[in-house]
Order: sequence, then structure tokens, then C-alpha cells
Amino acid sequence: MKIGLGQTRFPKSAKDGIMLVKQMIRKASHKDCKLICFPESIIPGLRGVGFKVEDYNHSFQREALKEICDFAKQLKIAVILPMEWEDQHGFHLVAFVIAENGEILGYQTKNQIDPEEDIFGYVPGEGRKIFEINNVKFGIVICHEGWRYPETVRWAARQGARIVFHPQFTGAVNNPEFFNNAMVCRSLENNIYFASVNYALENQQSTSSLISPSGERLVVANPSTEDLLVYDIDPNQANLLLAKRFNPNLF
Repeated sequence: MKIGLGQTRFPKSAKDGIMLVKQMIRKASHKDCKLICFPESIIPGLRGVGFKVEDYNHSFQREALKEICDFAKQLKIAVILPMEWEDQHGFHLVAFVIAENGEILGYQTKNQIDPEEDIFGYVPGEGRKIFEINNVKFGIVICHEGWRYPETVRWAARQGARIVFHPQFTGAVNNPEFFNNAMVCRSLENNIYFASVNYALENQQSTSSLISPSGERLVVANPSTEDLLVYDIDPNQANLLLAKRFNPNLF
């Protein structure tokens, strides 16, 4: 299955986020991608990372989601769309999964919130989900979860996910080697593909990357540059060997 990882610039507004998403979806469609994933909270943008982000507007978010669903249907491509979203349980960071026919298959909440995000009132979600596009099962872990909580990725692999998508924001950091090597660890410790999608940022030291089930960096985005990574993954290469050998009864 050919996938796209859309490393976009940070949106200037929620409306700009919609434009960025649609531009990158069109590029991915032209390259025959079946699925494209975007960075964390591309609409309206991620709070607390040095950029101005508008107040949450649920009506706008709902209409933005519908617009992207319609666009995905028009171009016949599936989309992983990270957004802010408020539901009956509270204010979340989520990633919607939209099928190529525009149908919403559900969303994965961010269940482990970065301590620095507590001030924005985000509520951790509950439960994890497996999605399927083109007969390929996949999971989603959002930023902090993939870096600090490897069990979130392990869970997806244990449920048969051949690839885990990782929408994230990682700016200028003192230890970029941790973030770059963590991508390899999440892949290699489960024998799955790991697809991490960051923004194009100034002085970017950790970039969007696709890691193979054997820990090889298959494609890596150019830092500080809007970039669409495209790769045709072979799900059969993700044999889940180490994930399957995990014994939860030892803990």
C-alpha cells in the first residue's frame, strides 16, 4: 500500500490548516497514495509550542472535518487527520481516520498528555483502536505517547497492526538523537512499520520518517522543508515477531 506522510508548515490559522491539508492530499493523490497522514493537531494547530492558535470552535472543527471528508471522497484517498475535538468526555487531541469514500471510520484520542499540555485543559482519552484501509491494519499514537509510552505501539502491534502512524510536533530539542532513535526502537521492538509525521519547523532536528520492520530508515523528510514522503509499504514485511512473543503474564 502506497502511503504519504505530509510534513507541512505550521498553519497560520485554522482555515490555513484546511488549505495545507487539501494541498498535500492533492499531491498524495497525484502520486497514487492510498493513505496520507498529517502532523499533530494540523487543524487548528497545536497549542503551547510557540505559535498563535485560535480559540477552539467546535462548529468550525465539525465543518472542517466534513470538508476534508468530501475532499478525500472526491480524490479517492484515505486520510489520517489530527485535530482538536470536543466530545461528551471533554477536550481532546485526536486523529480522525477517513476512508477513501469519505466515511469516518473513527478517531484515536491522545491518551497520554504531555505534562506541559495540562494547562490547555486537554482530557486524556480512553482506549485504543485499530483501523483498516486496503486490508492493512494500523494503529495511531500521538506525539508524546510514541516517545514516552512504547506500550501504546506494542498494543497496536499485538492487535495485528502492520504499521503505526505517529502524528507529532517536535521543535528545537537538546537531544534530537532520542527522538530519531525512538522511531527506530518503536519499529524494531515490534517488527512493524513506524511512520512519524512532524511539521516543517525552523531549526528542525527531528523530521518525518518511515522506519521499516527491521529498523531501516526508508524515507526521511528534509528538515525545515514542506515535504511529502511517499513509500509503497509491503505489509507482509511486518511479521510482528517480537510483538507476538511479548508475554504480558510476566508483568
